[in-house]
Amino acid sequence: MGSKTKKIKAAGKFGSRVGTFARKEYNAIEALQRKKQQSPFHPKGKVKRIAAGIWKDVRTGKVFAGPAYYLEEKK
Repeated sequence: MGSKTKKIKAAGKFGSRVGTFARKEYNAIEALQRKKQQSPFHPKGKVKRIAAGIWKDVRTGKVFAGPAYYLEEKK
């Protein structure tokens, strides 16, 4: 199953049950959500999403509320 998910990335878990357009949209959203986010508290800090709207700075350990899915605005 490794080659299946390598080609279509995170949407490989749907298999043939979902169409190509939905898989491409899912991959785009998943890539934005899972990318490394920069901390607002520390210039070299990284932020991990704990839950929707709850973020944790990995370097300082601060937990704060913010936007649900991305810290920076989509362009």
